[in-house]
Amino acid sequence: MTKDTKDRRIKQRYPASCLKVQLRERSFFGRSKAPTAVTCLDLNRYGMAVLCPRPIDAGVRLSLDFDGKYINESRVSARVVRCQRFQTGYRLSLQFSYCLEQKSYSRAVDNALSRIEAFYNRYAS
Repeated sequence: MTKDTKDRRIKQRYPASCLKVQLRERSFFGRSKAPTAVTCLDLNRYGMAVLCPRPIDAGVRLSLDFDGKYINESRVSARVVRCQRFQTGYRLSLQFSYCLEQKSYSRAVDNALSRIEAFYNRYAS
């Protein structure tokens, strides 16, 4: 992780490799492409890093589905901030859309992501 990447974060991220995540690229007309299973590397309520089998360009809008112990959240909007080659695939840095601009803010999404973050924060200690 570069110094710039670390400095950009508002809050610490927590390891969450057991969280199942599927992402869908959202097309220009709002339709979603086929889902891709990815491995969650870490997360917080503002963003996450995932290991993806294929590259996805920065700026692409995504829809994410989360599934884990006590966690089931669907259609969380995000955008790719950065994509770089990593291990056996590509590391995607994602930022959740609800915190990008005021008109996208959703209290329900904020609360859901806060609960997910708290769950993994508890186990990171």
